[in-house]
Amino acid sequence: MTNVVNNLALPFTGIFISFVGYLLGMLLFNKSHGFFLFNPLLVAMVFGISVLAVWAVIVHSDTATIYLKFYKPGGDIIFWFLNPATMSFAIPLYRRNDVFKKYWFDIIVTIFVGCFIAIFAIDQVTKLFGLSHASAAAMLPQAATTAVAMPIASEIGGVPAVTAMACIINAVFIYALGDILIKVLHLNKLPKVSNGLGLSTAGHAIGSVKALQLGEVEGASAAIAVVLVAIAMDILVPVYAHLFM
Repeated sequence: MTNVVNNLALPFTGIFISFVGYLLGMLLFNKSHGFFLFNPLLVAMVFGISVLAVWAVIVHSDTATIYLKFYKPGGDIIFWFLNPATMSFAIPLYRRNDVFKKYWFDIIVTIFVGCFIAIFAIDQVTKLFGLSHASAAAMLPQAATTAVAMPIASEIGGVPAVTAMACIINAVFIYALGDILIKVLHLNKLPKVSNGLGLSTAGHAIGSVKALQLGEVEGASAAIAVVLVAIAMDILVPVYAHLFM
């Protein structure tokens, strides 16, 4: 039994758990006709945590140990692909760079101001609920996409895993409620670029997928937002954490 368990400490194990969880999410998402709680990323996350928790109980260990020994080697390989996936947002940005050229000043100012307001609001909410410094630091960069937010959180003393969870949950709800929010906030009466910026800024890569479904201009502006929000959070979060936390 011990030999079997030790043989599972391979990168393949973490990749397999993630792959099965994502396939399960795709199946549930399609069967439910796109019900947002069955978003494949969310399902994969819950599935992975459940598997590790049950595994820990079976072998009389703790979940953190099981995660580090059996899941993390494969999880790190999957995480590596987040960086080129994030960089791929440059493609729709390149195709419709005329959008950025036309609105560049408004986009940059809006995103930097919006990111600062988001950081301030998150900080105040964490203080209101009395969260620890590590938890608060993990929540601050969640406006950025996961691949960018996790290293920022680690740099300021946060827990990257909590950051990843916050980013994914954030994105899932924006994907689910995107159409409703556009109508409620009357974004459909504004230039198309506003929809893409809003969805991507609030929902990261998944929000950008929703923007791409709306149209080419929305997709291009979403790509712009992913890049600029990453830059803004990389600058603003460490400075804010140093001065006010």
